[in-house]
Amino acid sequence: MPPTGFSKCGRLPDDATSRAVEHAARDAYGRLVAWLGARARDIAGAEDALSDAFAAALATWPRTGVPARPDAWLLTAARRRMIDAARRRRTRDAAIPTLLLAIGEDDDSDFPDERLKLLFVCAHPAIDPAARTPLMLQAVLGLTAADIAAAFLTSPAAMGQRLVRAKEKIRAAGIGFRIPDPADLPDRLDAVLDAIYAAYGTGWEDAAANALADEAIWLARLLASLLPTEPETIGLLALLLFCESRRPARRTAAGRFVPLSEQNTALWSAPLRAEAQSLLAHAATFARHGRFQLEAAIQSVHAARADSGQTDWNTIALLYEGLLAIAPTTGVAVGRAAALAEARDPAFALHELDALDPAAVATYQPYWALRANLLRRLGQDATPALTRALALTTDPALAAYLRATSE
Repeated sequence: MPPTGFSKCGRLPDDATSRAVEHAARDAYGRLVAWLGARARDIAGAEDALSDAFAAALATWPRTGVPARPDAWLLTAARRRMIDAARRRRTRDAAIPTLLLAIGEDDDSDFPDERLKLLFVCAHPAIDPAARTPLMLQAVLGLTAADIAAAFLTSPAAMGQRLVRAKEKIRAAGIGFRIPDPADLPDRLDAVLDAIYAAYGTGWEDAAANALADEAIWLARLLASLLPTEPETIGLLALLLFCESRRPARRTAAGRFVPLSEQNTALWSAPLRAEAQSLLAHAATFARHGRFQLEAAIQSVHAARADSGQTDWNTIALLYEGLLAIAPTTGVAVGRAAALAEARDPAFALHELDALDPAAVATYQPYWALRANLLRRLGQDATPALTRALALTTDPALAAYLRATSE
């Protein structure tokens, strides 16, 4: 997906330049920010310099023509702006030699892909967890603070400050742009995977934020390509593609919410399902199972309904058992209870819900929606649970569905 964060560029002067800039943004923005940021240990400075470079391209390329290597041209222009900024900060002796030696003077030289390092920087333990996903979306994809704020239901000013603080932390703490040591890789990789999954979840749950889900899939594809021997990166991509394959069936033409069990499987994307299934099978060859592979396996069983016409709830319940053992989260526990309601009976599932920590589920909407459903099926008063579920529901279509099912 093309980045959209070039506020300094202004209106594009002509179609040829517009196409060239969009292509360069799509293909090189993340690589350029990562490479410049890694050398300067300053993501904000790299973003500012690259924004200026794009503005210069829009002003220059209509006169001189699009260069043979747009990414190299942008790299050189951004490098010069970073050097100028260092000079203005009176740190020329310390900063400029490093930049010159690291980046070099040759416009036609290739530069390595540092985006994987940038992803790990964004998920560094020193960074506020609430800032990690937004930081990835801005630094790697170039989304604006306003775009990210809209997706995360906060103000642009608040999101902007969150991002500024995170970037200042990276610069002030001297966080290194590097892939973690093997001993630290699992925890750091989990943070990157969680951030990408959170970005997809935000776009999945909010019909108005579909673009964010697209960006999350783009990040998942990038991560899987950069770490092709890590099965959990492949598992995450498979999981997102299984979910994405069902997007056309989640709403009617009138916008009505359609739950998974009622979706028309003919509307599910067969190519995405096939790709996800192939990825999941490939991940299994590494014989190192993890959370995202198990979640993808659950979605694979759901996807099989498109061929068999039935859902194997017993297998789904067993997969949730395994998932709960390695990822004992509230979401997994609620998902397991939903599967048990179908594999066994609603009363048993309600008993499992009753065993969960009240503090953990107090504001968790799926818990209250499932509880209301189970109580209704058992002929009990579901009104309190439904009221709580509705109060926690931000999607009007989902709220309308919950009300309709209670009548």
